[in-house]
Amino acid sequence: MNEANYSAVLFRQPCHFVAGAASIASLPEFNQPEIAFIGRSNVGKSSLVNALVGQNKLAKTSQNPGHTKQLNFFLLAEKLMLVDMPGYGYAKVSKTRKSEWDKLIASYLCGRPTLKRACLLIDSRRGVMPHDDEFMTMLDDSAVNYQVILTKMDTLSKTEASNILQNVANALKSHVAAHPRIIATSSQDKRGIEELRDELAEFAIK
Repeated sequence: MNEANYSAVLFRQPCHFVAGAASIASLPEFNQPEIAFIGRSNVGKSSLVNALVGQNKLAKTSQNPGHTKQLNFFLLAEKLMLVDMPGYGYAKVSKTRKSEWDKLIASYLCGRPTLKRACLLIDSRRGVMPHDDEFMTMLDDSAVNYQVILTKMDTLSKTEASNILQNVANALKSHVAAHPRIIATSSQDKRGIEELRDELAEFAIK
């Protein structure tokens, strides 16, 4: 079975919630390779996870920034763990709670032996924002490999889409831990979803 066929079969398999962690002490231990989805609040992390596994309500979505309050672990086909993480940047929470989230996110990303890829989601309508750049620098300094995934590409014209891809590629040149391949996606019209599935399937247990 080639890689494309494998990813198509893999992402049609059952995927279910297995654990949530709101603190460093409560982080569960798993044997499966993990893929983390991180980005600014309201960038579309939960929607992307749902699109990948073909379910509408697996990961809870909201229009309100800060809806995801813990790391949510979803097990796909017993072979791959998808981790929906709290957003960084703007959210209607206290400074204390935001600081706790930031510590949890950093501790997970920088010290998780089963983490195989961090997918850093960037809103294509806004490009790389200061909070994104700061976060990428933290990942660079911690030697955490990450791949930029552009979201909400359905909202852009062809010219705008081409421009944002070039702008983000230029921004990544100064970030040493960034994967060179940028994947442009939309959870609405499903563009880029198969491409991302193919990329992530390489990490699944075979």
